[in-house]
Amino acid sequence: MQTKKKVSLTIDSELYIAVEKAAKTFNMAKSHLAQEAFRLWLKNKTETLMAEGYEDMREEDKKIADIALPSQSEIL
Repeated sequence: MQTKKKVSLTIDSELYIAVEKAAKTFNMAKSHLAQEAFRLWLKNKTETLMAEGYEDMREEDKKIADIALPSQSEIL
């Protein structure tokens, strides 16, 4: 069983009202909605950072290929 931790948050009134409505609409506890929101935010942030990292690697890989390709062509 996972250990739960209590968190206190301060949010805008409009967001609180939207969360209240969503909790009622989807018959979910606000804490469950918050957990889902945190998970989605972390997933999105991780994916964004990974995409940026791969993009940076692409630039570096192209530079290496531009240097190495002429030498490899001479060998072949």
